[in-house]
Amino acid sequence: MTQPSACLIDVYDTILSCDFSRHDREMPALAGVAPDAWRTGIGHVGPLFNVGRLTKAEGFGQILRQCGVEPRADLVRALVEADRELLLASAHLYGDSMLFLENLRSHGVRAAIVSNCSEHTRDLLVKLGVPELVDAVVLSCEVGAAKPSAEIFRHALEQLGVRAGAALFVDDQAAFCAGAAALGISAAQIVRGESDGKVPAEGTAVVRSLAEVEAMLWA
Repeated sequence: MTQPSACLIDVYDTILSCDFSRHDREMPALAGVAPDAWRTGIGHVGPLFNVGRLTKAEGFGQILRQCGVEPRADLVRALVEADRELLLASAHLYGDSMLFLENLRSHGVRAAIVSNCSEHTRDLLVKLGVPELVDAVVLSCEVGAAKPSAEIFRHALEQLGVRAGAALFVDDQAAFCAGAAALGISAAQIVRGESDGKVPAEGTAVVRSLAEVEAMLWA
């Protein structure tokens, strides 16, 4: 592998973990609907959140209507704010993440965050101080395309001004690594903790920490 001059980095389960159990309990309680009905609704609107086709307000209003609850403006606002606050409270950076980003910068490796996510993720990243350590933040909900689509990877490469063959992509999902590899981007699947039967994409390196990714970047 040619030594990469750029690194594309996933967010969830790559640089941070997030416990969504409070979402599962508190959001349906606030909405006044059964937990199963709320989860079903999120399953329907979640993919639309991730590509920016629905705002959280629109999606939550849709779930309320489907559950027979009037989507009052004050209730929808409360749900959106609760969703944001729960995300900010439930996410935690892994111990190696900030050092990894700092080391990329000190070695002159251009970096972009590339995440499938909904609208509150940028607020989360700002709170954690991530954007100031990277050259671009590419979020699926803002660019209208999600991994493993080629569009989101091409957007990130354009933001960094590099070609596919000069970049390394790090993600915990094999399918997303495969999507990057199909464009000629080198890929590393990060598996933190137990593998849980995860099978890496063909030709994808498997790493257990971001320190192992550093070894690939400037070995």
